[in-house]
Amino acid sequence: MKLFDRPRFSHGDRIEAAGHPVRLSVNARARRISLRVDRVKREAIAIAPSARRLDEAVAFAHERVDWIASQLADLPQTTPLRPGMEISLFGATVRLVAGTGRARLIPGADTEGPAISAPDDAAFSDRVLRLVKLEARRWLTERTAVHSAALNQPLPKIAITDARGRWGSCRPASVRGPASIRYSWRLALATAEVADYVAAHECAHLIEANHGPRFWALVRELNGDPAPHRVWLKREGARLQAVGRG
Repeated sequence: MKLFDRPRFSHGDRIEAAGHPVRLSVNARARRISLRVDRVKREAIAIAPSARRLDEAVAFAHERVDWIASQLADLPQTTPLRPGMEISLFGATVRLVAGTGRARLIPGADTEGPAISAPDDAAFSDRVLRLVKLEARRWLTERTAVHSAALNQPLPKIAITDARGRWGSCRPASVRGPASIRYSWRLALATAEVADYVAAHECAHLIEANHGPRFWALVRELNGDPAPHRVWLKREGARLQAVGRG
């Protein structure tokens, strides 16, 4: 390689190794070429200590295609929503049933739990997802209001997304505009305690735009020990990301 040749690959590039998705990553703290699997984004990551060594990372990924294939195969299977399934909605088991008219959430009765009803056609999954996203916005807005008030902060603008890489993100108020928080709708599929932790986490960023000691002190003040919820998301995140994908 000539001294001033530009590397063929860059941080963030995506390639395929025997048909399997691989994202290239440069990590200056890495001491060697390595591979890991992002269970949420359902892809392998080939890591190099510098951009100059991304060629080696690509070669390593091709050498380890059997390992990549086995790791990706172990991920939860995608589960399109259909009548007869059950999903969890902030910890409550909700049945998906075929019905008529607009999709609607049916409160639980004495003999059976809540259900989501929608016409059993090609749009069934989309209709259910729209309803779940509305419930996610309602629930997370309520918890955000509680946590932001506890911090003496105005209620930020709330948005619901389908981000794969992050459960939430916060933009504190600045000269560019008021504060805003974005949540993944898939938090609705988590337990109420875990979803509330994410809301507390993002509200803490309204004051501390980092993950330093003062930030974690705010999280604990709002929601208690974050460790069990972080462990839960790491363990169950891939399963949540698989729901509704076909």
